Amino acid sequence: MPRPGWGSGDRGGGAAAPGGAPDGGTGPLVVTEDPGLLDDLLRLCAAAGARPLVLHTLPERRGEWEAAPLVLIGDDAAARVDAAPRRQGVLLVGRDRWEPAVWQWAVRVGAEHVLRLPEAEAWLVDRIADVVEGAGRSARTVGVVGGRGGAGASTLACALAVTAAAGGSRTVLVDADPLGGGLDVLLGGEQAEGLRWPAFARSRGRVARRALEEALPEVHGLRLLSWDRSDTAAVAPQAVRAVLGAARRGGGTVVVDLPRRAGGEVAEALAQLDLALLVVPAELRAVAAARRMAAVLIPEVRDLRVVVRPAGAPGVPGHGLASGSVAGLLGLPLAGVLPHDPAAVEAQETGPPPGSGPRGPLARFCRELWDRAAGPGPVPDDAPEADAREATPGRGGPLRSAFGGDRTATPSGATA
Repeated sequence: MPRPGWGSGDRGGGAAAPGGAPDGGTGPLVVTEDPGLLDDLLRLCAAAGARPLVLHTLPERRGEWEAAPLVLIGDDAAARVDAAPRRQGVLLVGRDRWEPAVWQWAVRVGAEHVLRLPEAEAWLVDRIADVVEGAGRSARTVGVVGGRGGAGASTLACALAVTAAAGGSRTVLVDADPLGGGLDVLLGGEQAEGLRWPAFARSRGRVARRALEEALPEVHGLRLLSWDRSDTAAVAPQAVRAVLGAARRGGGTVVVDLPRRAGGEVAEALAQLDLALLVVPAELRAVAAARRMAAVLIPEVRDLRVVVRPAGAPGVPGHGLASGSVAGLLGLPLAGVLPHDPAAVEAQETGPPPGSGPRGPLARFCRELWDRAAGPGPVPDDAPEADAREATPGRGGPLRSAFGGDRTATPSGATA
């Protein structure tokens, strides 16, 4: 029987345009007559901030089937829509154990995934929310970590973010090191209004990308997630996953300043990186410390490269190891040699943020690094697939380096 208030052609709220979502995005098309399944799907749409178009069979209005950004077909309705034109973004959803016939119907309606509730609820909320937020390709996400303390990783992270923002990229800088003193101080933004990490410490599930951006302080053209001056020194791994996931969904650039450790919440940050830069002074002791850090990072990141910071006074020969030797000793590709920038050193206390002087050596280095990383971002983890299969969270397919080419980390740090 039709569910009261949700008859054929009901738009899930009456006043909204077909498929219209409250924040101006577009919601999914839901096709089902199963009251229990419909209740579940409406609840999941609400959790994702989407207002669906609910029908019992194929739309009567021309173009509604093709225009819907996502189609959720109840397993009770598959037979009624099998004449629909083939399109992407069709999911077959049910609540009970599958009969063998469900896979036949999935093929007939061209479903990309077959979902069973409640097991697939979290995955489905994410997919619906992507529709509402207009999610495209994920942001290029780069993490920076020091091979030893005082290597200059935070300065490089800030400079990379400032340079990306100055180049017109939507940029989010994330301070993932609670004991680092706060990137807001390094950027001169400690008085900027907005939320810091402690406000997200208990976040679970999905964080809305737009809400996150509006909540964060804006400093030098970028959004900054840093620490406040409280005693809070950790957030739950689930919160790190949710917040970084929201930051990445907006496209553009995300830079993460990482602590010199792994596990827990740090592992969640590492898992979302496209590229990790290990900053290593060209000193034998620093290389020894960096080898231990690299051993921790290699199993956790997709692409790990070394940035060498020359040792000793600039222009004075015979001080420190050669950059190629540092990379060779670590068994890692060389991303570049960090130039000495007197203005950037002085600016850490009294001047503009690192990388803000467009003609300075540090800004040039960052621009060149971003140029090598230019091009479309990584393919989203939930990119449509051609075959119908039961959806499960996780990654799939080869990972493409931010610098181009498929890369696989080996135990030695070389690339396969």
